[in-house]
Amino acid sequence: MSNLFHIALIITSIALIASIILQSKGVGLGGLTGGGTSGGVYTKRRGVEKILFWITIGLSALFFLLTILTVLIGA
Repeated sequence: MSNLFHIALIITSIALIASIILQSKGVGLGGLTGGGTSGGVYTKRRGVEKILFWITIGLSALFFLLTILTVLIGA
């Protein structure tokens, strides 16, 4: 049972990393580290960007839940 949670945690973490990288607005590595040129401009999320935002929130909640369950089962 513990192995199942470990595998689910690995898959969820890879999907979470991918969804965060896909949200990067900058081009290249400068955008990933916060070196974008947009500064403090906030825009409304629409379409695919909004769906990706909610998927990232869901994946982070699932990651948190799986981490807690893995610790409780391992203890």
